[in-house]
Amino acid sequence: MEPILLYGFPAGSSMGLVAALEWLGKPYRLCRVDMLGEMRRPSYARINPRHETPALITDEGRSLTETMAIAAWLEARDVERRISFDPHSAEADRMHQLMAFVNTGFVGAFSPLWAAMEMEPPNPAMQSALREWGRERVIERHDKLEAMIGDTPFLVGDRPTLADGILIGVARWLDYHAIAGKDRWPRLAALRQRLEADPAVIRATALEEGKEHAGTGACLGHVPLAEVIERFGA
Repeated sequence: MEPILLYGFPAGSSMGLVAALEWLGKPYRLCRVDMLGEMRRPSYARINPRHETPALITDEGRSLTETMAIAAWLEARDVERRISFDPHSAEADRMHQLMAFVNTGFVGAFSPLWAAMEMEPPNPAMQSALREWGRERVIERHDKLEAMIGDTPFLVGDRPTLADGILIGVARWLDYHAIAGKDRWPRLAALRQRLEADPAVIRATALEEGKEHAGTGACLGHVPLAEVIERFGA
């Protein structure tokens, strides 16, 4: 069977993994998950007990969660090295370093902002403090990433890799939370512009928004979440 990626909307980090699957070019299927509704239902725990996306149903029918684990699964199957590098190369080391930074401190910096946005019942004083703290952390992490970006068109070389996929799914959160203008970080802004113009990212974004968009042909369609839970849920 083909692997099935469960990706979340709105503005899920998993959008970049959809783009990575397009870059990889191997057959796959998708399952679109409403993170504000479907993902929070008790039945979703059969796929991921932490009620998070992304999740991957592997070609063996196993449920695999956590972005870095899914990225490692894709890398191991990238025999043509379309989205990764020889594991013993300096490029692979740099790709893993950037992936780890983005998926930990960079993503984590937004946590106070999401907590403030989703707080129920509202607590204005706490929400204000969380927004201030989150804004400072997001800016600091953007400063660090800006310093890490080199002179190549993409994060590691002249083509997008898993590192770019993991980044582009979350880089847009800067705009979502209206923290600062992206031009404050020119290297990152230029990288985002290149990625956002990439056909795979354009398609992944359109699918996230519930729109159809032509791709490479590797995607064999969507599977309803109820079916995924019924067939593969623990």
